Amino acid sequence: QVQLVESGGGLVQPGGSLRLSCVASGIIFRFYSMAWYRQAPGKQRELVANINTDHSTNYRDSVKGRFTISRDNSQNSVHLQMTSLKPEDTAVYYCNGKFATADYWGQGTQVTVSS
Repeated sequence: QVQLVESGGGLVQPGGSLRLSCVASGIIFRFYSMAWYRQAPGKQRELVANINTDHSTNYRDSVKGRFTISRDNSQNSVHLQMTSLKPEDTAVYYCNGKFATADYWGQGTQVTVSS
């Protein structure tokens, strides 16, 4: 059974930081390209950042310089370090793993940026 379990969300003030984590089980993690997506109320789910098997990364423009994605293949985990958070970063954040036709999602973790 494949599971992607996110943690680390919460309420933070503007300018604050959070670190999201996702631990995978039931897959050969090192084969998977991993990503973080987010979905705000009334909006479509959007890609935030992804990290490939060679550890190359991509970020959406609005988070460049503020967010950092990383992976630890020895722990089957992927992380998203978020700094200088803004109210517009408020969303449910989802972990995603892809390999060939396989496409798995976590249950999501809420991030709320508000004073």
